Amino acid sequence: MKILGISGSLRVSSSNTAILRSISKLELRNIQFSIYDGLGDLPHFNPELDDDKLISSVADWRDRIREADGIIFCTPEYAHGVPGVLKNGLDWIVSSGEFMDKPTAVISASPSIDGGMRANDALVQTLRVMMAKIAEETILCIPAVSAKLNGDEAIDAETKQSLISLLDHLISSIFQGTCSANDESN
Repeated sequence: MKILGISGSLRVSSSNTAILRSISKLELRNIQFSIYDGLGDLPHFNPELDDDKLISSVADWRDRIREADGIIFCTPEYAHGVPGVLKNGLDWIVSSGEFMDKPTAVISASPSIDGGMRANDALVQTLRVMMAKIAEETILCIPAVSAKLNGDEAIDAETKQSLISLLDHLISSIFQGTCSANDESN
């Protein structure tokens, strides 16, 4: 099973990327977890460039999402919304369909007391329009994130348990989708 983590931040010391790295340190039996690091390499979305001669960074982005069994986003909130670089990446996926029925989790983490709730809501709404499969149990806001991390490790017990629960629900969603697909092919 392949799960792809996508951070909405390009900062090297991003708390959101650190959360994804902390997830990779959880006991992930039979799961290949990777973090996509090419979001900043994507050109500004232009539908006229979305043709047969697809830009290599865009082709790689689409391939990585297509090949993943599930996706975990973790994003900060900028000006009460999703960071532009993440929205740009999603714009490249709107018409190509990689998120169609793709089990997806959405985490926002912020130093604020609401945990980036507005960005979280906006990202969930955008992904649902793109037909991503998002269960309520795979949506998480992490407030006061700085106090809950030590480097790449979640040190707050409640946060760590929330991440484990989110991951368990995402894995269940992936497994249910795999079983449904197998049932339909029989």
